This record gives sequence, C-alpha cells and structure tokens, in this order.
Amino acid sequence: MAITRALMAWGVDVLTAQMDGRERLPDGAMLDRALQLERVPFARDEDFLAETTARQKRAEPFAGVIYAHQLHVTIGQCVQDLELIATCCEPADLANCVEHLPLR
Repeated sequence: MAITRALMAWGVDVLTAQMDGRERLPDGAMLDRALQLERVPFARDEDFLAETTARQKRAEPFAGVIYAHQLHVTIGQCVQDLELIATCCEPADLANCVEHLPLR
C-alpha cells in the first residue's frame, strides 16, 4: 500500500494487519485488536466505519479510527494528515472517536 510505504519512509510507526498476521480478521475483531495494542487504525472501508458507529451507539470502547473515503481523499493527503496525527496525537486522544480525513 502506497500510504503505508510513504508513512514508513517518513519514520511513522506503522503496523498493518498484514504485518500483524491478522489481515483476515472481521472488522469487530480488528477493532478489538487495535484496542488491545493501543493503536488507532486507519481505514478507507465504509463497512469498518459502520462498525465504529455501532460501537459508539452502544458506548463500547474502541481505540478510535481515522477514516478517509477512497474517492474523496488522495493518497498524498492521507499521508500528510496521518503523519500530522502521528506527530501531534497520542492514541488516547482518539479513543472512541472517528477522525475523518482530510483534516483541512
């Protein structure tokens, strides 16, 4: 993934589902794993966003999610915004929230 490669080149600490050996987990289990690891997932999948919305409605904790619509946010903008978030935020700052990209 171009976003992953660019973030890693900028020195951002990235862990993909593939790197974690969890690429086949359903969305709910992926959110549980992110909470366990204290990592905030990035998604471009609307189904993943639906799972976070359901958790918010149930007041069920999750690590937060950063979401970018595939057709409305460029890869370059995602990289810039994700690098900014990684630099300026701690995972706890995004707990139980969904941050939509682009930031600007």
